[in-house]
Amino acid sequence: MADAVVEDDWILREATSADLDELITWFPAQEDVLVWGGPTFRYPFTRETFFEDLCLDRTASFSLYSSGDNFAGFGQVYERSGRIHFARLVVHPAMRGQGVGRRLVSMLMTAGPALYECDEFSLFVLRDNAAAFGCYRTLGFVVSEYPEGVEHADVCYYLTRSVQQQEEGEQHDE
Repeated sequence: MADAVVEDDWILREATSADLDELITWFPAQEDVLVWGGPTFRYPFTRETFFEDLCLDRTASFSLYSSGDNFAGFGQVYERSGRIHFARLVVHPAMRGQGVGRRLVSMLMTAGPALYECDEFSLFVLRDNAAAFGCYRTLGFVVSEYPEGVEHADVCYYLTRSVQQQEEGEQHDE
């Protein structure tokens, strides 16, 4: 697991069981789970099936905490097709529309390269999730060719961006 990432008093750290127990409460309806977990995430779920579908044994799971120490977001990172892949990204329902998703992904882009040596980031987003799609585009992600053999190309976009773009952006901001 990567070290915690700290930015403007926000902390991205390894998710705990307590975080995951709260995370379960963020998905009261099947549509919420579909948008977040994708078409293969089971619903209705139990605590056991929720944890199983998170694939905790093969993904790095992170929780984002606000400067007020509130659980604000969750996301996972793993290597997929030679890229640092982000999955199951979500912002606390009460904090949506406030830039927290952008902060979450930005901080995951700092944590990811400490875990995997890849040249690109990737993620999937449902085609009708305009808010998330817009967030990822502002962070430099572009629609890319769908990976061979991966299902759901009819309902999801596959987005990528260069890790080096992150490093160059940091240099220009100084």
